[in-house]
Parts: sequence; C-alpha cells; structure tokens
Amino acid sequence: MKRHERMNALLELLGERGRVDVEEAATALEVSAATMRRDMDALAGQQLLTRTRGGAVLSSVAYDLPIRYKHAHRSAEKEAVAQAAAKLVERGDVVGLSGGTTTTAIARVLATRPDFAEAGPQPHLTIVTNSLNIANELAVRPQIKIVLTGGVAHSRSFELVGPFSELVLQQISIDIAFIGANGMDPMMGATVHDEAEARVNRLMAERARRAVVVADSSKIGERCFARVGDADVFDTFITDNGAKEAARREFADRGLKVVTARPSTDG
Repeated sequence: MKRHERMNALLELLGERGRVDVEEAATALEVSAATMRRDMDALAGQQLLTRTRGGAVLSSVAYDLPIRYKHAHRSAEKEAVAQAAAKLVERGDVVGLSGGTTTTAIARVLATRPDFAEAGPQPHLTIVTNSLNIANELAVRPQIKIVLTGGVAHSRSFELVGPFSELVLQQISIDIAFIGANGMDPMMGATVHDEAEARVNRLMAERARRAVVVADSSKIGERCFARVGDADVFDTFITDNGAKEAARREFADRGLKVVTARPSTDG
C-alpha cells in the first residue's frame, strides 16, 4: 500500500472510530508501529487529526475528510454508481452535480462519453455545479458548458454555498440533478454534515425535472447533521449492489426507485 493510500485508510479508520491507537492502526493497515507514528505525525501537521498519547483522534475541525483524501475510498463502488447515473443523461441535457466524490466520478464518466466528446459548434451537455473541483476538471472540455453557481467555498468539500449559490440556482432549470450524500437513511433520506451544503443541494434537486440521490452502500443507515430530503425531492436512489435487500425495500416503500449497480471488480 502506497503512503497516500495508507493515509487515506487511516483517516477513514478514524472517521469510523473517532479515535485509534498506534498499535491498533498499524495492525489494521499491516504496517509497523513506527510507520504508523510517522503517518499520524504527518496528518497532524495538516490538522487532519490530533495526536494523543499512543494514538490519534480526529481533529476538532475535521468533521468531514477533505475530498482529496477520499477519492480512492470505495472507488469501484463509486465508479459503478457513476456509470449507472450517466446512462440517465441524454445529449443536450442540463445536468446538476453537487459536490462529492461520487458526483465527481459521474462528471468524469460524462466527460469521456463519446457522444459528448464529439466536435461541434455548440456544447453537447451543460453541467451546473457548486463544486470547485468538478468545474476545474470539466472546464478544459470545450463540448461541455460549465455553469458554476458562485458562493462561498467550503474548505473541506470544495462546495460553494450561501446566498450567491442560491440566487443562481433560483434562476435556472435543470433536466436531471445528481446529489451526493454523506448518509442515506430510510426515514431521514439523504443527509450531509453541513446545513449550508444541505440547503444548496436541496435547492439544486428542486430546480431539476428529475432528482437522483447517489451514494455507495456504505452510506446506507448513516444519519448526518443536516437533511437534504427523500422522496419529497428525489425520485431515484442509485447505490451499489452492497445494499441489503431489506434496506432497498425500505427506500422503495418510502417512494424512491432504487437502482443498484454492480462494481466491475465483482467480475
């Protein structure tokens, strides 16, 4: 395991447990205690964790992992969700994308679809996003029109939030919106860590003719601080085939069409 992958894994472990000691983390990640101490010290230097005697806890400001540390986590599942989502998009559509690793994967699939990459006098697709990293990646694609909502940048998710974002979204119409979630619970629906992100994400969904929540199966059953919505704004939930049948049935009973995508690594 390369160092950046190991540090990703350590942050994910901390995200799950809140606190971890050196020996425990070293065993889980199959490295020496000395290597784990160095990794913890490096992440502490970036204020992503706080060192304790014999271990580490999540930094008080690190309620969510920066997107640059999350891109490799459950990548096969996110790619499967992205492929399923991209199949719903047609040439000429206006597509809304919230921030997040799963929606970033959708953006990459759309950017490389042959029918959207063909040369022509007009863009074949319009992407409306409040995500700085998605806009940055797609800005070099001349056949995709990028509309960035504006707003105040959130340092960890790279999402633009606030009244400027809302002002832009209130003036446009979207064909289909894909909204990521940090948690997806049958009763609460899609939730995220930050109330400002939840507000913008919900507004983007409401401005769309069709709104789809996208989240890999590890998010199912999780409840985060701020609610985005369930069947009151979304009609479809795309996840991977790790979702249990009972959970899928609960979402369906709440009025959501559930689409499960199989990661290619499953063979």
